[in-house]
Amino acid sequence: MNLLFITWNVNPELFTIGDFGVRYYGLLFALAFIASGYFMNKMFVADGKSEKDVENLTLYIIIGTVVGARLGHCLFYDFKYYFIENPWEILNLRGGGLASHGAAIGIALAIYFFNRKYNFGYLWLLDKIAIVVAISGALIRFGNLMNSEIVGIPTTMPWGFIFVQNGENFARHPAQLYESLSSLFIFIGLYWAFFKTDIKYYQGKIAGIFFVILFSLRFLYEFLKENQEAFEDNLVLNMGQILSIIPVVIGFYLFFNAKKLLNENS
Repeated sequence: MNLLFITWNVNPELFTIGDFGVRYYGLLFALAFIASGYFMNKMFVADGKSEKDVENLTLYIIIGTVVGARLGHCLFYDFKYYFIENPWEILNLRGGGLASHGAAIGIALAIYFFNRKYNFGYLWLLDKIAIVVAISGALIRFGNLMNSEIVGIPTTMPWGFIFVQNGENFARHPAQLYESLSSLFIFIGLYWAFFKTDIKYYQGKIAGIFFVILFSLRFLYEFLKENQEAFEDNLVLNMGQILSIIPVVIGFYLFFNAKKLLNENS
């Protein structure tokens, strides 16, 4: 029976030295920032900006991503435990718990503070950040797969994954892989459009497309995923779906209200 499925038995630790272990997830998380910086640099240079500008922005984005993802998890998924009973645990990143919606909020704030200092234009920055966030999401979700976490619901489909590391002998939807591949295709499409079409001259349109597609898919994929926290079992929609509605609305607003730049032909 198991021959129909994919047996996933990857050790999440790439290597260990004593009590210290390096996980694939951490490596892929770091690679996400490296890839983001690389592709961001390509877009900045295409618009006449410098590599130093990318370095400054990257620092803001790293801080916004990590802080936002951690606080988002603590706030959205277990507020009482973290903010009332054990506030010091918020700083325990090794204990796990990062929320992509929190990261999105953190990145949005990071762009705001960066733009206040350097005045590039918020939507100009948001369009480019949206593209690299897509490739980052692809890498980070693949890291979740390497960790055998954020698993899908049981399935009989032949591409189902048996997560041996979780002590299971039945197949589940590889929800992490679905999201990883979707993010990769979104990145390829938007990055191509940035260089090959005039879409970059409409501020907010790239970000709008990103928000609508990514978070609509996230909403749908949640039907194939196990709830992360027990309280979600009593909700009509789980927390991931609830938090995905607002970005979709924002995305439609940005897309239909995109502002055309005056220097399109310059």
